[in-house]
Amino acid sequence: MSANEAASLHTSVLLEETLELLGVKPGGLYVDATLGLGGHSEAILGLPETKLIGIDQDAEAIEFAEKRLAKFGERIRIVQANFSDIKTTLSGMNVEKVDGIIADLGVSSLQLDSEERGFSFRSDAPLDMRMDREGGETAADLLAELSEEDIANLIYRFGEERFSRRIARRIVERRKAGQPVTTTRELSELVERSVRRSPKDKIHPATRTFQALRIAVNHELDILEDFINDAVEALNIGGRLVVISFHSLEDRIVKQTFQKLSGRCLCPPRIPQCVCGAVKKIEVLTRKPIVAGEIETDKNPRARSAKLRAAERSN
Repeated sequence: MSANEAASLHTSVLLEETLELLGVKPGGLYVDATLGLGGHSEAILGLPETKLIGIDQDAEAIEFAEKRLAKFGERIRIVQANFSDIKTTLSGMNVEKVDGIIADLGVSSLQLDSEERGFSFRSDAPLDMRMDREGGETAADLLAELSEEDIANLIYRFGEERFSRRIARRIVERRKAGQPVTTTRELSELVERSVRRSPKDKIHPATRTFQALRIAVNHELDILEDFINDAVEALNIGGRLVVISFHSLEDRIVKQTFQKLSGRCLCPPRIPQCVCGAVKKIEVLTRKPIVAGEIETDKNPRARSAKLRAAERSN
């Protein structure tokens, strides 16, 4: 598959809104902390004399992005790393401060459409779900090792699936019978038998369970707050951070971390003295998250769950 073909698989969500809130200026240095197929990066580099550092942990995505963005020559540098490693990544490149950072927390179409990656229930594949395939436990590993209670809690916490206990029980029953869940089809069919859905439900019954496992495998929520803190520290005064999330738990973390960094105390009212450590470092630019309009969601259904929040470094 060519770089152009790969790029056509993925439409960057909220692209115009991202560029506006990022405030891209000629000659500025920016970081795309979740490079993916390079859609946001291409738009940023399309502006005069901008420079960009792209970060992604997925070697396959980097390969496509390098081809897509090769036309920008030395204006772009790409590093294979997790977005949470932004601090050490920039330090290793002798970069002290940048003018803007973007993080799109969604799974790319390339990952979803690669059957062997195991992200989707639409095809039968090994239950992998790792963003970085060079190490770490797979989704199948988690289902083989965790207790019934831990599996249920994982699916409920990260997927907000109310039938999580029933799903976990059936996963463990299969495991005890010598038939562990190891493929996307096995898991999808098990979930479909375990949950009750109204005809009005628009999403596949397995959506929440697959989402929960993906988040757990890649530790997505565990590292998000640390990333935001490190990203803000890496910004010049007046530099901006834009984060696009696709899950209510992600958006909640972004919102609360932004509030804390804006100096707003998050302690319960009954506590007489602030202990949350809120210190003003940013101005929040989005009182409410920016969401995609009807025209964009019609063209790109993936945009329906996207929420964009932005902040500017003030101190």
